[in-house]
Amino acid sequence: MVAFGKYLQRKQIEEWRGYYINYKMMKKKVKQYAEQIRGGSQHPRHVLKDFSRMLDTQIEKTVLFMLEQQGLLSGRLATLRETHDAVLAQPDISKIVQLRESYRDVGRDLLQLLVFVELNAIGLRKILKKFDKRFGYRFADYYVKTRANHPYSQLQQVFKHVGVGAVVGAISRNLHELQEHEGSFYSIYDQPVLPLQDPVVEAIKTAVDKLTNSTSFLNFLAQHALIMQDDLQTPSEDTIDERTYHFNSLLLNLGNTFLYMVNTYIIVPTADDYSMSLGAAATVCGVVIGSMAVAQVFSSVYFSAWSNKSYFKPLVFSSIALFIGNLMYALAYDANSIWLLLLGRLCCGLGSARAVNRRYISDCVPLRIRMQASAGFVSASALGMACGPALAGLLQIKFKIYKLTFNQSTLPGWVMAVAWLFYLVWLCISFKEPLRDTEEQEEQERSNQNETTSMTDREENSRVVEEGLRKPLLITSGLKLEDEDDCDESEESAEDSRRPANSFGDAYRLLTPSVKVQLLIYFMLKYAMEILLSESSVVTSYYFGWTTSSVAIFLACLGLTVLPINILVGSYISNMFEDRQILLTSEIIVFIGILFSFNLFVPYTVPQYVISGLVMFVAAEVLEGVNLSLLSRVMSSRLSKGTYNGGLLSTEAGTLARVVADVTITLGGYLGRNHLLNATLLPSLVICIGSIVATCCTYNSLY
Repeated sequence: MVAFGKYLQRKQIEEWRGYYINYKMMKKKVKQYAEQIRGGSQHPRHVLKDFSRMLDTQIEKTVLFMLEQQGLLSGRLATLRETHDAVLAQPDISKIVQLRESYRDVGRDLLQLLVFVELNAIGLRKILKKFDKRFGYRFADYYVKTRANHPYSQLQQVFKHVGVGAVVGAISRNLHELQEHEGSFYSIYDQPVLPLQDPVVEAIKTAVDKLTNSTSFLNFLAQHALIMQDDLQTPSEDTIDERTYHFNSLLLNLGNTFLYMVNTYIIVPTADDYSMSLGAAATVCGVVIGSMAVAQVFSSVYFSAWSNKSYFKPLVFSSIALFIGNLMYALAYDANSIWLLLLGRLCCGLGSARAVNRRYISDCVPLRIRMQASAGFVSASALGMACGPALAGLLQIKFKIYKLTFNQSTLPGWVMAVAWLFYLVWLCISFKEPLRDTEEQEEQERSNQNETTSMTDREENSRVVEEGLRKPLLITSGLKLEDEDDCDESEESAEDSRRPANSFGDAYRLLTPSVKVQLLIYFMLKYAMEILLSESSVVTSYYFGWTTSSVAIFLACLGLTVLPINILVGSYISNMFEDRQILLTSEIIVFIGILFSFNLFVPYTVPQYVISGLVMFVAAEVLEGVNLSLLSRVMSSRLSKGTYNGGLLSTEAGTLARVVADVTITLGGYLGRNHLLNATLLPSLVICIGSIVATCCTYNSLY
């Protein structure tokens, strides 16, 4: 590990040395604060105020210098523009070549300025992390959120970088004009995508893309997906070659996610009728729906392990298992066998490849578009959740072909079997297995690195400027750097701290109290949502006489709220309130929704059921987004890799919640349909109260 203070000194541009953040001074200040608080000479509140003021001053110094340098670059471009017009009026090859090189010089200086911004951003992140580690606060979250969203904040200049975009546009446009386009009447604005770009422009655009990559909504959706990433990973360490990245394979991966969610929820409106037609009680629908989740508890583990070796084979197995499972589900009607029905759903659960879907995005999608791919994962899941019940509502027909019956109960199985068959054919034709590094390739890379170290100083600087910029500058930047104190205080070796968990026991030992509380909250919200969705057909037919179409419309409407709610939370609410405030408020609203869903003293009405269910579902969706967003930040970096990763843990927690909920519905059925609603809502209420208490106990110390 390289100490960041020494790294910063080595990478600083000599003429700009006085404008970098004074990392060494701030580190000493943090030590002084610790001694003062320990000795009782300074109140923690005064320390926070003084530290905030010091950070504001340091950031202001660097941002004002950045703006000054942008002005100098703009002045140089204005001067070059005058020369540019003269050259175009009287073309001269030698002058054109010289002018193009002058534009490239401006581009290289802009890249140096972006390196300057990056180093200061990393220093800011590391000093905030050190402060939190020393004092046990969550000051970093508070500081970045309050400064980033304030209209007069200096951090706004870094996040929006409007001046940088203007300089990039001027360089790109002018270089384009100087290329060999004699006789062309088109400008850069008439051609949105240029086949060939100057290498300097490409390097600048790559750096700017990293700055603008994480918008609020995409970042929120990506964290909602819980695509775990190693905190220390940087794009320079990213082994994913964009030339080998395969877009069709990503689409197939997201297609698997979408179809699986459709497969999960397409049977919900008709599961009770199907159970009764096979001689079972209506409440056995809980077992029918939940059997898929039971199998998913086990399939998530072996799919996660399988994805260490291949992605194509697990997806093929998933498609075959789901094809067979849906055939069994459809044939159970004519076989008059509830056991064939349950085996079909179990087989479908064994084909759950969500662990592979998450892993493919984190391992095989370039960092540049990983945020969008993660958001696509969440969007595909939400769309599938809405399309499943809606599709069931459309399949209200009945006919026979030979001895096979096609009706509202069996058609979901037939339709999904055909869908998985088509998907399997598409998968075999279009999916491209990502290449995995061999020992020879790794040895070659080490050899190339050794050769790189022998480059001249000028070549090294050019490489750092034009390629080293391809990394995010704040949250996702994470060089392999450690402070001097961190090196001394670390109890584990670097290798141990990066080694993934090898079992559920290892993974559990890596969970901090805050992570355990978040997993409890995730269990609670999944339990409450599963109770609402899975028993909807039984409850509504008993109390209101709803048909399958009515239930399907209700469930589809619930599913359609997912994306709008995520947009609202990700783009607005999360910028106005702290995550812990949204978390606790959402839990309380879920509690209120569950409470008003009980059938106690008055006749149960449609408005009461629909409104209370909608309130609970929407609040649970908000809660899920914030909960997974927090989980993605507080989980150990060791849970970002391997079989037993953070995504698997969250999947298992949610799947177990669904299993317990579906079993609760079936057991509640023994009390009679008139008591089913209250019997299933009572455990939801108790678990919700427990999660609220746990959140309150850890509110100040853990978030």
